[in-house]
Amino acid sequence: MFTEEELNLLNSYKAMEYLLRSEEIDFEDTVRQLKYEKQLTSLQVELIKVQNWVVENNRQVLILVEGREFAGKKSLIRAFTEHLNPRSMRTVALRKPTPAQRGQWYFKRYIERLPERGEMVFFDRSWYNRAMVEPVNGFCTHEEYKRFMREVNHFERMLSEDGVIIIKIYLSITKKEQQRRIENVRRNPLRRWELTPVDLRAVELWDVYTKYKEEMFRITDTEKNPWHIIRKNDKRLACLQGFEEVLKILPYR
Repeated sequence: MFTEEELNLLNSYKAMEYLLRSEEIDFEDTVRQLKYEKQLTSLQVELIKVQNWVVENNRQVLILVEGREFAGKKSLIRAFTEHLNPRSMRTVALRKPTPAQRGQWYFKRYIERLPERGEMVFFDRSWYNRAMVEPVNGFCTHEEYKRFMREVNHFERMLSEDGVIIIKIYLSITKKEQQRRIENVRRNPLRRWELTPVDLRAVELWDVYTKYKEEMFRITDTEKNPWHIIRKNDKRLACLQGFEEVLKILPYR
């Protein structure tokens, strides 16, 4: 049974559009989607206020979004940035380092993308590649990994002391949910290009990722720059919680 509010939601053009685009008619999921969109809009309005506060006060906000393969990082960043002013906002998703970059200090290419005064920057993966993805897949040496783990807290402390507000979000999903999402992409010819060799090995290397993830949290979950872990298989709920974490941290009016 639906409440009066839910019936009103179903009796809308948005509901009709959503039902027509769906492969199967699912009224309950349609209600959940419409409620989600309503909540999301409210939170996006608040994030615009945050951006205004950042610009007016010349603040630097850096939001790192991390997680396993297909945890929903891109979806969350897309929701964050959908209605923000692009003049004072950027997203960063770096490719693998060039041979020249591999010979430089590891953090250098990330420093070049840090927020300017009055700007928000969202990292779709960050320097924490070296804490999980790189050692798991053999993209760095053990010594390079250990050096990173020794330096990263000092690096973040320097940024914080220089005025950069760092928010570290980790999207956590179950192994079963990761398998389901990978299989959905594999079956979709329009999305199959998203699958990389790293993605395809993610389930097989699940336990190894877990080991490095726990070590990352143990060392880098600091009082000044803690991790905000979102344990949600539901992308919609994870997205809403991601917004709530950011809005809770930043002292905007």
